[in-house]
Amino acid sequence: MSTALLRVKNLVKHFPIHGGLLSRVVDHVHAVDGVSFEVAAGETLGLVGESGCGKSTTGRCVLRLIEPTAGEVWFEGRDVTRLDKRSMRALCRDMQIIFQDPYASLNPRLTVEAIIGEALIIHGLAGKGSEYRDRIVDLLETVGLRGEHLRRFPHEFSGGQRQRIGIARALAVSPKLIICDEPVSALDVSIQAQVVNLLEDLQEKFGLTYLFIAHDLSVVEHISQRVAVMYLGRIVEIASARDLYTTPKHPYSEALLSAVPIPDPTIKRRRIVLQGDVPNPINPPKGCHFHPRCPKAMERCKVEAPLLREIAPGRVAACHLND
Repeated sequence: MSTALLRVKNLVKHFPIHGGLLSRVVDHVHAVDGVSFEVAAGETLGLVGESGCGKSTTGRCVLRLIEPTAGEVWFEGRDVTRLDKRSMRALCRDMQIIFQDPYASLNPRLTVEAIIGEALIIHGLAGKGSEYRDRIVDLLETVGLRGEHLRRFPHEFSGGQRQRIGIARALAVSPKLIICDEPVSALDVSIQAQVVNLLEDLQEKFGLTYLFIAHDLSVVEHISQRVAVMYLGRIVEIASARDLYTTPKHPYSEALLSAVPIPDPTIKRRRIVLQGDVPNPINPPKGCHFHPRCPKAMERCKVEAPLLREIAPGRVAACHLND
């Protein structure tokens, strides 16, 4: 892999739980529990897992929309977690996010022009008058909308169109990295394909790098070069999309892939049904977090947490079965 644009090392985010008369901290939710990965310039890394496993929290901690509890986030050689507010604001030009819900992520009181133009004004990238408006029109046309849409409000658009406005807003400051936080999960299936194809075209045109967060494995397979699988706050496997989808090396990855529909009735895939529920992130299991539901669990898994280690060139997994 080429030089990493983004490097995350042992990222931790524990949310405090307050209780009692004085609202003291009585426990913590272990949302992200020691996550490490790298994303190369121009690459798309898919981050997948069940709902509640910490994917979105990881993405927001990278941008410091949520302050991490511990760990390091290196972007172009700088530790993002140690930057002051002024330096962080400047860095936001290079790191942007596309939110999951296009209905909640756009201010309903602002026009499209104001939504997209806000970042241009904050970062001093906007000229005056026609230059400012021409830049917004160009961004709208880049994402497949028309220039006259700039005077409309979000409620006048469909879900797919709103997400395109969110993409245009992220592109406004010419970023290098975009965190795609389940950008198509709230859209109809037919619209999902259009938005994914748009993201691929924009990546090729502008040399973008994506951290693509999703729970739909078929979407991730289409857009990602590599995929990281996450379970209960930890990454359990990272591999190229081809290797992961053909020969998964972690039992959780196998179970996830067994649930992906195959559009060919002649191909039969053995469905792996996991028993029980996802453990409580307030009190996660000792050892391997997955062992209470793992069909291949050993006694060792109950007491010793497996390390995320390289098992083949460019491939890592956290499972005692690979020792």
